[in-house]
Amino acid sequence: MDWGLRNRFSSILQPATGRCVMLAVDHGYFQGPTTGLEQPGRVIKPLLPYADALMLTRGVLRNCVDPAARVPIVLRVSGGTSVLKDDLSDEELTVSMEEAIRLNAACVTMSIFVGSPHEKASLTNLGRLVDEAQGYGLPVLAVTAVGKEMVRDARYLSLACRIAAELGAHFVKTYYCEGFEKVVGGCPVPVIIAGGKKIEEREALKLAYHAVRDGAAGVDMGRNIFQSQWPVEMIRAVRTIVHDNKTDTQAWDTLKPAR
Repeated sequence: MDWGLRNRFSSILQPATGRCVMLAVDHGYFQGPTTGLEQPGRVIKPLLPYADALMLTRGVLRNCVDPAARVPIVLRVSGGTSVLKDDLSDEELTVSMEEAIRLNAACVTMSIFVGSPHEKASLTNLGRLVDEAQGYGLPVLAVTAVGKEMVRDARYLSLACRIAAELGAHFVKTYYCEGFEKVVGGCPVPVIIAGGKKIEEREALKLAYHAVRDGAAGVDMGRNIFQSQWPVEMIRAVRTIVHDNKTDTQAWDTLKPAR
């Protein structure tokens, strides 16, 4: 990596711990006004001080985030499908690297769909994105999307993460699963976990703890934070797991005043 790329990467994975708490608010790029995210600016503002990075689209960044904010931006640069289609894997790159630089992105991200009808297109898109981003000193986060017919098990996720790393992704976002240490062990770049669908706060903290315990370099949570009844307290609790090595029980205890 050159200096600029390493500098941007280190703004996301914190040098002191090698981990990150990323706040995902890019759901609207295919889901529309997701519950709890109808007004992104109002949701994002109180959470920004506790996020190591913010994952979102250029439209929400331009219109809903204070330009004075100092949080690193992980910019979603893929899209082209919506929940109205049965197959979400038919994505393309939708943002140029010049635009990413204009928006002061610290990283660019896209989804790959291993095992889907559009597997080849999504993987060649990733290869092209890595080439283009490298020319601007931008790291790439590959998101291992899972379709309806794909199982979120260690065998499949290990395959998807390793392919993403082999194609040049600097880190990978995937799902936690049984045997997750095998996923991490077979991937030569850092792996962070997706928060996934909204679950009970206690269970979301357990998910974060187990992932970090098993080798994850952090979490990228969205709905389990902004759909929580205690969003600020929740992201702070997640931080104690990721950066302070607290257990899920200890993190849950920090929510007592809110509860």
